[in-house]
Amino acid sequence: MTANVAGYLLQLLASRWLGVAGYSSFASLLAIQVLCAVPALALQNVVAREVVRGAPVAAVRTLALRCAALVAAAAVVLAPIVALVLKVSVAAAAGALCSAPLLVLLAGEQGILQGGSRFRPLAWVLGGAAILRVTPALVALAVGGGPAPALWAGAAGAAVAAVAARRVADTVGAPHPESPVTQGGSSGRTAAGGSENAAQAGAAGAAAPVPSVGERTRDAALGVVPVFRAAQVQAALMALSSADLLISRIVLSENDAGRYALGAIAAKIAFWLPQAVGVVLYPQMARPKHSARAMRSALAVLMGIGAVTVLGAALAAPLAPLFAGRDYAPIQGLLWLFALDGALLAVLQAVLLSAIAADRTAPAAITWVGLGVGVTVMLTCAHSVLTLILIATVTAAVTTLVLTAVTLRTARDDAETPSRVPDLGPTGT
Repeated sequence: MTANVAGYLLQLLASRWLGVAGYSSFASLLAIQVLCAVPALALQNVVAREVVRGAPVAAVRTLALRCAALVAAAAVVLAPIVALVLKVSVAAAAGALCSAPLLVLLAGEQGILQGGSRFRPLAWVLGGAAILRVTPALVALAVGGGPAPALWAGAAGAAVAAVAARRVADTVGAPHPESPVTQGGSSGRTAAGGSENAAQAGAAGAAAPVPSVGERTRDAALGVVPVFRAAQVQAALMALSSADLLISRIVLSENDAGRYALGAIAAKIAFWLPQAVGVVLYPQMARPKHSARAMRSALAVLMGIGAVTVLGAALAAPLAPLFAGRDYAPIQGLLWLFALDGALLAVLQAVLLSAIAADRTAPAAITWVGLGVGVTVMLTCAHSVLTLILIATVTAAVTTLVLTAVTLRTARDDAETPSRVPDLGPTGT
């Protein structure tokens, strides 16, 4: 919750301080940052999955370093291209991109905590990282620094957050001493959730099958290929969630693009608000026998939260101009539609997380198809804020419905197939 509030506060205050036109470019760069977070999100999911399966902490940290180096190289190449496409300065584009490798390192530590079911320290890391990233950016904007200084300040905060997360993972995030994870995966394939579950986890680890030499080799030197597979799933989701905002800079006037960017905050709130649902249920999704049940639970919770969010956006719409300024009054009646778009994407995120948890990334092709069709329609038919958000919402709805049906069926089939991951109950401990 703290992470979400911090992000929304940054966007809301930036919309006031930068004005409609200035906020349009800043919001586009924030959308680029969301896309750049794809490798970090993918790495966190892969690390959490491998920790659940018994990979040692040293191996997953080495994987994080390798991925961070690759992302840093890509950021250097992409900076001038982003500047050209979005019509912003190279300094601003570089500021948006330079945080990407730092977020990868941060995500590696978060994945260690998540895979070990250490949700309390993980919550502290998530909230603290958001504050460390947003606060310097707000200070830079408040003193009139503009988008580029704000983005560079946020990147500096991300570096501090990565170091702090490593300290947390070293002190409280390591699996319990009786857990098989701390034994290099040689006596079990799960992580204990806390001291109260240590005896139960230890007993389960003793009963688990001993990994083969090939599996121990895999644990000792995890490759980046699983991260690439997970990244293309996350990339599909992030691209679908950001495409309309980026396209608004192409098909709408500068002022309408700024208003659309503010409306997109409602979509982001609905999208990221229930993030904790996937974080908590992900370890269960990584266990084939419980994957379908965990996914159904996630869908039920997310649909409930989404309905409340859409209703809240409709009721609170008249207050939007009071916080953001009268220039944004024309979109207040559309905020519920932006929130609906975000709520649908939150459901899609849970479905894709279950696919990553099972190392089953082929269904992401459906998301890419939906994205391609949606972008084509947006570029050819969207000429106003209303038509653009309508197309984005319909695209999200159709993609989510199709992918949910396919993934639920596959999860049921997997539950009937014997797995090497031991059955430790629905809590995964």
